Amino acid sequence: MSDSQRSNHPALTGLGHGRCLIVGEVGLTHDGSLGVAHAFVDAIADAGADAVKFQTHIAAAESTPAEPFRVAFSRQDASRYEYWERTAFTEDQWRGLADHCRDRSVIFMSSPFSLEAVDMLERVGQALWKMPSGETSNRHLLERVARTGAPVLLSTGMSPLAEIDDAVAFVRSHGAPVGVFQCTTAYPCPPERIGLNLIPVFRQRYGCWVGLSDHSATIYAGLAAAAVGVDMLEVHVTLSRDMFGPDVVASVTTGELRQLVDGIRFIEAMRANPVDKDIAAKDTAQLRRLFTRSLVARHTLPAGTVLTREHLAIKKPGTGIAPERLDAVIGKRLRRSVEADEVLAVEDVEGLSAS
Repeated sequence: MSDSQRSNHPALTGLGHGRCLIVGEVGLTHDGSLGVAHAFVDAIADAGADAVKFQTHIAAAESTPAEPFRVAFSRQDASRYEYWERTAFTEDQWRGLADHCRDRSVIFMSSPFSLEAVDMLERVGQALWKMPSGETSNRHLLERVARTGAPVLLSTGMSPLAEIDDAVAFVRSHGAPVGVFQCTTAYPCPPERIGLNLIPVFRQRYGCWVGLSDHSATIYAGLAAAAVGVDMLEVHVTLSRDMFGPDVVASVTTGELRQLVDGIRFIEAMRANPVDKDIAAKDTAQLRRLFTRSLVARHTLPAGTVLTREHLAIKKPGTGIAPERLDAVIGKRLRRSVEADEVLAVEDVEGLSAS
């Protein structure tokens, strides 16, 4: 892949430096319509995501005609092989989608499911590779993408730790940067199976980029992952929940994606700016005077009055003697006369120190 084909998107330079790479996964929800695929590019870009991801299935290279459906969802296709054929794009069409992504300043990605798909996508131009869960143990495919030198992001929905260990080491042995997504292969994924606890485990175990590939069809998991601190987040996206396709039930809408992106950027700003309470209190000194209280005269008092508790009230604003000095004030004389509700200052009371 030439340098001109690689993306210089800020999300790539920010990867691992406190800015989450947010990937909108289209998969095959375009259902073979090139126009709908381009509409997804615009919608995901408009929502503020960093990348648009598809899937590249070349039926003859990936499947046998007898391959059954994962779930029975299509009345149109007799087998997954026919589904792959019907929804496939040509190389020129993939190039057009990649160009459209670059025009919209989002990263183009498509997960390859065969060596032939890698060859084609490399010619089209990809800045990084996302390997689906079912291919994590596919050494031939991993080797081919690692040889491109671009980062390889591994999904782990079907893998035990030992298999992930092997895949990470294998990619690194070929000199490619690696990232690991926590993923649960369930569509949609219930909260008790999302596995947010594995984010710090993967970070410590592999010392690489870590993220969440989410199938919950909500924005909640992604926001929680951002609060824990992830380098990358992938969510399935649909233009409408009335669309056709097996992944729609596990997708967020483009409107929800906008909320998710905004929420993640908000969380990142919070995490990047820890608050010092002492400094914050100094910064709000003026407001503090408005919201706190002072000792005030309960009613008009002449000069020389020896102050008792009955002479005093505690009211806003906090511009005078602080209420916690009440005991120090009682028994002392007023230097001047004061009106009812007048805030008492230190200099109004004989023998009262400034602190």
